[in-house]
Amino acid sequence: MADDGGELQPPAKKKSPAEEAAEKRRKKLTPGSLMKGLIRSGSGDATPAEGDQVIIHCTTRTMDGIVVNSTRREHGGKGIPLRFVLGKSKMILGFAEGFPTMLKGEIAMFKMQPKVHYAEDDCPVAAPDGFPKDDELQFEIEMLDFFKAKVVAEDLGVVKKIIDEGKGWETPREPYEITARITARTADGKEIIPSKEEAYFFTIGKSEVPKGLEMGIGTMIRKEKATIFVSSTYLTKSSLMPQLEGLEEVHFDVELIQFIQVRDMLGDGRLIKRRVVDGKGEFPMDCPLHDSLLRVHYKGMLLDESKSVFYDTRVDNDCEPLEFCSGEGLVPEGFEMCVRLMLPGEKSIVTCPPDFAYDKFPRPANVPEGATVQWEIELLGFEMPKDWTGLTFEEIMDEADKIKNTGNRLFKEGKFELAKAKYDKVLREYNHVHPHDDEEGKIFANSRSSLHLNVAACYQKMGEYRKSIETCNKVLEANPAHVKALYRRGTSYMLLGEFNDARNDFEKMISIDKSSEPDATAALLKLKQKEQESERKARKQFKGLFDKKPGEISEVGAESEGVKDSDDAKASGEGTSADRDGETKGSPSGESEYAFEEERPGLLGRVWPSARRIFSSLGLNRCTIL
Repeated sequence: MADDGGELQPPAKKKSPAEEAAEKRRKKLTPGSLMKGLIRSGSGDATPAEGDQVIIHCTTRTMDGIVVNSTRREHGGKGIPLRFVLGKSKMILGFAEGFPTMLKGEIAMFKMQPKVHYAEDDCPVAAPDGFPKDDELQFEIEMLDFFKAKVVAEDLGVVKKIIDEGKGWETPREPYEITARITARTADGKEIIPSKEEAYFFTIGKSEVPKGLEMGIGTMIRKEKATIFVSSTYLTKSSLMPQLEGLEEVHFDVELIQFIQVRDMLGDGRLIKRRVVDGKGEFPMDCPLHDSLLRVHYKGMLLDESKSVFYDTRVDNDCEPLEFCSGEGLVPEGFEMCVRLMLPGEKSIVTCPPDFAYDKFPRPANVPEGATVQWEIELLGFEMPKDWTGLTFEEIMDEADKIKNTGNRLFKEGKFELAKAKYDKVLREYNHVHPHDDEEGKIFANSRSSLHLNVAACYQKMGEYRKSIETCNKVLEANPAHVKALYRRGTSYMLLGEFNDARNDFEKMISIDKSSEPDATAALLKLKQKEQESERKARKQFKGLFDKKPGEISEVGAESEGVKDSDDAKASGEGTSADRDGETKGSPSGESEYAFEEERPGLLGRVWPSARRIFSSLGLNRCTIL
């Protein structure tokens, strides 16, 4: 098409479904169908807009002046105003078009033909019983108030009006502990909960306040003042309001004084973190989510009848804080999980069950087995791990070795998930490392392959054999003749029961490297034992299946539990023995099966060299200080 030289017009903005529906309804208006007469002027110059909640009194009359419906007591109503949220509430067309023309405090008379009130085609609201919806009617509207509304419940049963803005951004949720001043009145202004100086304390999620009020407070921030409008649907019985009879709607005036962040770390109520003093920064961006060097003061107490304190850094550690590197298994798991979600300067009280405290961690002498403990923790600060940007290749590889050695230690301690996390961390950093020559490329490739194989070993120990195979494949894609990767993949295939694939990998080892023949032969022998064991189990399971006469029922796998357990135990023992053999003999390349190298001092040891001496003088070491 030829350019006519005219200005290019911007594309029309696509309308939302709600806007399209409103425009379609608006086309039903014709001259004289909706007329407005002013009875009393309002104040200001602002009028309601979409998203505002309007609060009105409405009296409906026939053209002869007979009242057919009203919210006012003097006309037979309940005295309860109506509430609508423009753009969200369902209402007659005359209201939708009339409300945005009114000022606060204004009283106006709207004359409506039937097609703009309840006789409208596809009217979204039903007319009251006995309502003359086919007559032309007069609607006297008083605009009591309007304001920007926060819709809390989709059905508009809970709506919030902000009176004073608060501070911060965090809002409370279950099971946060709330301190608030609360007053309440009915929709017609009758006081239910009077104002008082004392604040009300409650925990979200424990039904201590009505459900709708709890939902509204869940949208508030500290120091915010608001009015929360709650309909009867959301007025549940509580200690705050035990009597609800006759209440159709309640308006709560709330000042959120404070709330304590309470986190259910496991989701089952056993590991609970309560923040009693706020830290500095934005949550969670300024928390030590990544592995870091942490400095904390803490006090540990037994949650039994004695309530005895078993350790206090300010008393037992010469007022020196505990320093430890997260992600290295140096403190109980529950302790570290909570500290990672703290801000510098924050103080929290942590209640921890035995399995996340000391039952799976070196236990202090004065902490009995199976003890639930409470820690009072203050996070003084933390140091993020070193940024590799700008480091030379040698420095990068040195940092990688340090992290890898930590992973090796964790592996040997049986902390396979933590070990894997260390290896994965280095592999992620390797995505941004680019060797400059062939020699660096060879060192880099060997290091990456070693890390992948360590990850595969972690997966094996965690019982995730398929993932172990996938990780070995990453090494074999780059080097199909990598003997150690074949050995580890073959072992995973064997543990999965995929014996042919396992045999192929072990036999391929011998064809590639004759020096690997002893290890491959031992693996093939173990594979044969696994196959025979599998066949024995199959014969036991299907024994007698085909011995029955036609019509008789044969049970499959009806062996006694004792026999089954015995077989499983035997299989487990054989696997353990074979693993020990593999570790003793070493891997095909002459290195240890897990590619562990000599450990270097950990990050804590480098940053705080005197730590070991200080802890030793206390009769503790850094792994058992807690």
